[in-house]
Amino acid sequence: MTKKSIKLFSRARRVIPGGVNSPVRAFRSVGGEPIFIDRAEGSVVRDVDGREYIDYVASWGPLILGHAHPAVVKALRKAARRGTSYGAPTRGEVKLAELIVEAFPAMDSVRMVNSGTEAVMSAIRLARAYTGRTGIVKFEGCYHGHADSLLVKAGSGVATLGIPGSPGVPASLAELTLTVPYNDITALRAVLDERGSDIAAVIVEPVAGNMGVIAPRPGFLRELREVTARRNILLIFDEVITGFRLAYGGAQTLYTIEPDLTCLGKIIGGGLPVGAFGGRRDIMNMLAPIGPVYQAGTLSGNPLAVAAGRATLEILQKTPDIYDDLNLKAETLCEAVKNVLQAHGIPATVNRAGSMFTLFFTPDDVTDFATAQKADTDRFARYFRGMLERGIALAPSQFEAAFVSAAHSDKDIRKTLEAFDAVLGGRT
Repeated sequence: MTKKSIKLFSRARRVIPGGVNSPVRAFRSVGGEPIFIDRAEGSVVRDVDGREYIDYVASWGPLILGHAHPAVVKALRKAARRGTSYGAPTRGEVKLAELIVEAFPAMDSVRMVNSGTEAVMSAIRLARAYTGRTGIVKFEGCYHGHADSLLVKAGSGVATLGIPGSPGVPASLAELTLTVPYNDITALRAVLDERGSDIAAVIVEPVAGNMGVIAPRPGFLRELREVTARRNILLIFDEVITGFRLAYGGAQTLYTIEPDLTCLGKIIGGGLPVGAFGGRRDIMNMLAPIGPVYQAGTLSGNPLAVAAGRATLEILQKTPDIYDDLNLKAETLCEAVKNVLQAHGIPATVNRAGSMFTLFFTPDDVTDFATAQKADTDRFARYFRGMLERGIALAPSQFEAAFVSAAHSDKDIRKTLEAFDAVLGGRT
């Protein structure tokens, strides 16, 4: 840890709970104390002491173009000169909504919000109103934000810190959320056979990214679509991570599945605070002001986030080959890491979906939350610290994804592999 980061963390702990504004940033699961970032550009972040790191966190995924992309920065500067917030409709938010709806065949309309958590919370409220039911089914290890009823057997920071849900969530709310193992359609069928008439929606990360990267088994998403449609249960895809990351139209275009509702996150704002949810018109038309379901936000469609989002999505739209390039970089990196692991006789598994990947320190296949939890978190902590010392920034948790961006160069990949080889080979 750098000297200035130590001083800043000491100051932060006096005025911020735990010294951080999001729990996993505290490095508790990996040991040590967090580095404080001063600036970032392209594939690199720089801490307050001036040390540079090749970054695979990418603000937890949305910075698909890299940090401070010139087009995004230009759009932000232009927008800021026109004012930072109006609390009124703008031309920009209409254009962004049009881009999103065009990209997702399952969306007839979309509502902007301020975060992924808010998007999911609003989608679930809408699903309950539309169906007249109250129950929700989620999958173990999938994280859908910190709304009360969704912290049951959640992934991400909840899994990282070993928190069993969260105090402060009323039992009556938690009881409305049923959980089944990810990738287990048999378990879902059993729950729906017993409680299906009470279930408003099933929510899923189509490709899990919050218990580490775990892809759906062949046929899982299609069976999920069929079983929910048969019972008039809404299917919600949480694409806060995967939307525009795995493909321009998200994971649902890769797997050709149309959910009833979709939730999106920071990537539609170029990494700025924003979210959205959208879906079929008959469902979305239940939202106020044309319907009875209330949802609102002064900063929804904020002109800065909208400008950054439009700049990002327009680049992705105009350069579809960017996804092939991202996937190739991630594949090259992951295959080389597998070779390093094999060469050093280290029992580990590398899961990859597109430009997302996770190295699990377990020899077994990782296909759900239970198998992810078998990973050796102590070994991950040593690996994380070793990589950080060599200038490679990864998420400080075994149960998170790493992300390749368009800004990562072949030189970055080579340097990363050299660090992998040194750390996994036990060389100091």
